[in-house]
Amino acid sequence: MSPLYESIAQKVDSLSPSEQLQLISRLTERVGVQVRSSTPTSILELQGLGKEIWREMDAQAYVDHERASWNG
Repeated sequence: MSPLYESIAQKVDSLSPSEQLQLISRLTERVGVQVRSSTPTSILELQGLGKEIWREMDAQAYVDHERASWNG
């Protein structure tokens, strides 16, 4: 984490629980506005995500294993 983040986190720890909840609410609203105003994400941007997980996997062997597990 950045030094700025660590400094802020330490200051947040010194707040009362009520003040921490108020801060969470404020940050949530601020981030929510930023997210809502950003451009929508296309499902196509997920193409290829996680492909390294399947690199060494034989697709047919995986499907056969999954199908076999359906019957107990």
